[in-house]
Amino acid sequence: MIELKSAEEIDRMAVTGQFVGELLAELRGVAAVGVNLLDLEHHARRRIKERGAESCYWDYAPSFGRGPFRNVLCLSVNDAVLHGLPHDYVLRDGDLLSIDMAASIEGWVADSALSFIVGSPDPADLKLIEATEVALEAGITAAQPGGRLGDISAAIGQVAHSYGYRVNGEFGGHGIGRTMHEAPHVSNNGRAGRGMKLDPGLTIAIEPWLCRSTDKIKYDNDGWTIRSADGSRTAHSEHTVAVTASGPQVLTRRPARDTTPADPTKKPATTS
Repeated sequence: MIELKSAEEIDRMAVTGQFVGELLAELRGVAAVGVNLLDLEHHARRRIKERGAESCYWDYAPSFGRGPFRNVLCLSVNDAVLHGLPHDYVLRDGDLLSIDMAASIEGWVADSALSFIVGSPDPADLKLIEATEVALEAGITAAQPGGRLGDISAAIGQVAHSYGYRVNGEFGGHGIGRTMHEAPHVSNNGRAGRGMKLDPGLTIAIEPWLCRSTDKIKYDNDGWTIRSADGSRTAHSEHTVAVTASGPQVLTRRPARDTTPADPTKKPATTS
């Protein structure tokens, strides 16, 4: 069942979205060569608690995972792209890090993800990240009232293919609102003019993700972390978006300039 949200409910989701966007920007500033992934995880836990929010990841136990997820972030490095389990790993120069998080405030959820380079960037990695970001913006632009769900999928797939990447269809975007995962599924590839009508009040997470040289994936032994099947690098971009009568409204936009309130003297990592 798809629940359309009222303008007031979308405003409440936007409160959560602002927090998620600001925290992701902050985490990007904290991430640097020599920082442990577990430091990022605990930083996010502290911020979520301070805000009075709840993590949508903690104790999440879908059919594709192994046991409940006992973290508030998905941290995926290099060839890992989705559901990366935070673990004892110290970031190295040139690592490609994807951070994904979803939180709830007063019962309303927002979900977002970004990828960036820690330290010195490889141009091929920057191109891959750019492709996901451009695809995300194309998908958002296509989320017009009166359109079709396939318009979003087709827009994402067209960008991916124009950059020379193949698209995996196993995981994609999703409805969102009172819970993290609601109907409908939002594929990252499809045909324009097909699928359900995009009515005002529909709230979805749009999330293109790509592997540099394959569309196949594999799982780590932890049962969560998903990697490119050939070990090539990956990237992931995501926003929570509301379809409104006047067009798409992005609820998880990040601040134009990343900040790191916990340590304002800290030099941020190089990002795309």
